[in-house]
Amino acid sequence: MADNALKQNLLDLSLADLKAFFEEHGEKAFRAVQIVKWVYQRGVIDFDQMTDLSKNLREWLKLNAICRLPAIAVDQASADGTHKWLLQLDDGNCIETVFIPENGRGTLCISSQVGCILNCSFCSTARQGFNRNLTVAEVIGQLWIAAHALGQYADGADRKVTNVVMMGMGEPLLNYNNVLDAMKLMLEDNAFGLSKRRITLSTAGVIPGMDKLSHDLGVSLAVSLHACNDTLRNELVPLNKKYPIEALMQACQRYVDNGLHRKITFEYVMLAGVNDRDSDARDLVKLLKDIPSKVNLIPFNPFPNSNYETSSPQRIKQFVQILHDSGVITLTRKTRGDDIDAACGQLAGKVKDKTMRSIKMLKAAGA
Repeated sequence: MADNALKQNLLDLSLADLKAFFEEHGEKAFRAVQIVKWVYQRGVIDFDQMTDLSKNLREWLKLNAICRLPAIAVDQASADGTHKWLLQLDDGNCIETVFIPENGRGTLCISSQVGCILNCSFCSTARQGFNRNLTVAEVIGQLWIAAHALGQYADGADRKVTNVVMMGMGEPLLNYNNVLDAMKLMLEDNAFGLSKRRITLSTAGVIPGMDKLSHDLGVSLAVSLHACNDTLRNELVPLNKKYPIEALMQACQRYVDNGLHRKITFEYVMLAGVNDRDSDARDLVKLLKDIPSKVNLIPFNPFPNSNYETSSPQRIKQFVQILHDSGVITLTRKTRGDDIDAACGQLAGKVKDKTMRSIKMLKAAGA
């Protein structure tokens, strides 16, 4: 098996699958833990450097397995410290990953799909169309690459990934199994050792996936809401036509009721004259009154031909005041990395669009 394409990529395997891989080949299951420690705790992907493995095992691994990561195509740093990587995949597609440093924490925004299968009208990623789901290796590989690039695997590293948000390109709950296995590696004590509260999955409201995630893993949940009535949300988030707001709120309540989390984060992009009026704020208060929650207001980040404008600072301030006066915990997300197009809703990558959505949009715009 000299051809790398025929070798098993160990980064595609959860710890349980890795144990099964070794057992199927006559090795002890504990070898999987050794591999996981080398790859994810120490950042080592060269079998020759895994010195607690026997020479025979290392030689066998070199013939039958590989630790293959996406390639860094572009590495950009923002003036505010935000870092963005354009990662090239084996099939020529590219995805984007963003690191956001803050006081005492470092948050990595990870992609789950090549493009996005959804078509939210205010999102630049949606304009790229959709190609495919990412593999486990392509999801967990983003965390490995960021940790390596930030010096996390070196002594004295001053920047570290402390939090992960599945908020990059794609809808993570529509790539459920691969995202789940990747998050399990993030949580695994022998790998990255993050806590469930430090991993947040953001969804546009895929209700079956929300219910399944609640029982399978129960990481922190963020819901891209953006509107409080079905008419407007159907326009902004077309998935709402399948899973309308009433059903979505019931699913959110079920997620909280599982006892793993005290609150759900609701993301709300602020679009001038569309969803930012005082009445919209009052509707949001009413919608969330029975659900333990906090609201994350996101100033819209413009992109060409988006047809939306950002709410003014004064309008956002008034919107926040109404929520605060009603007891709703509200944060306004600070725009980060907009000089390198790394802000929320701006991730684009390079997608071979199977949906033809990008071409249709260009034609509709008269381009």
